[in-house]
Amino acid sequence: MASHNPHRVYIPTNAHSNQYLLAEIKLDDGFYSHYASSEDCYQGLAQQLFNLADALELRNVHLIANDKLPVVRFHTESYTFQTEKQILFFYNPRYHEGQNLFVTPGYQARKIRLLFLATGEELRSQAASFHGKVVQLLKQLKSQLAEPCAMKLRDHQHLSYDLFAKTKGHKESYGYKLRGLYPRYQARQCELPAEHSEITYVTVTLPLSRALKQQLLHERSEDFSPLYQSLQDKFQQACAGKKLDRLAMVANGLTPLVRNSKWDQHDKNRELQKISFNPDCSEPQYLTFWQADNLVESAHFVLVASKEDNTEMGYGRFMNQVEDALRSFAKSIGFDGNHQNLTVRFFQHISYVL
Repeated sequence: MASHNPHRVYIPTNAHSNQYLLAEIKLDDGFYSHYASSEDCYQGLAQQLFNLADALELRNVHLIANDKLPVVRFHTESYTFQTEKQILFFYNPRYHEGQNLFVTPGYQARKIRLLFLATGEELRSQAASFHGKVVQLLKQLKSQLAEPCAMKLRDHQHLSYDLFAKTKGHKESYGYKLRGLYPRYQARQCELPAEHSEITYVTVTLPLSRALKQQLLHERSEDFSPLYQSLQDKFQQACAGKKLDRLAMVANGLTPLVRNSKWDQHDKNRELQKISFNPDCSEPQYLTFWQADNLVESAHFVLVASKEDNTEMGYGRFMNQVEDALRSFAKSIGFDGNHQNLTVRFFQHISYVL
């Protein structure tokens, strides 16, 4: 049981692990001037990228040249689809490989994004090795560019699982310490610069079911604030007393994008809600994004770890507190864990300029 060791969290063995690295290069007219056209630029960079990837046995690599943000999720099938602002990648790291160039005809990108998806098994234990290979490729690529360019590199890892997997009969679990990325990489001789940004957090997506709406809304009501205010209050109450005071609720129809405020500030577009937290700040941070006249399909909840949560043992204690809070929250709204999934995603991000 998790309570026997507060520094380990026991996650179902059917949890899914993902890792991807995203390198960003800002392009200006000077860079484009070295090519006959922007299309020629993208084709040339893609060929350089894929040749280097093949040499380093990086098997799932993509170049994005249309200023769309990649979103990566586990899936048993491999496919991508694009929206106005995003490219969504679904894949199974054990089986799926790929090399693709994403462009919009006639559009000149402000940034080039190089996306590296981890492949194989045991992604967490191999994460440092994968990171090192990507850095090696990027250094080689930088030496081949038409002119010097800074690269911003982000390493994203997450575990996703159903909080109520055991209730549904999946009894097997594995105890994780969930060590921070920096010490975990150092222990595997993968050096990261001292000047870096790191953020660790959890997201949960709650479908606003028919039963939940009937419970909290009057029939034919066009004022949805009772629903949102109740969810907001019950979420904060469930987290109270558990040292969880960096929280957000996003119920405006947008997908939350969590960032460290060292690099990014709150912002949004037609699809994404960027939320910025300062893990080093000791003051509570409670953020909410919803409108009383806009009934959406799902509400997203975010719980961000503080600097103190990153102990020598890892984030296991933090995740046990998170799970306790989420179970309390689910109970308070009458969530049926026997028949519905409440998917928890544990994210670890680290970024720096290469």
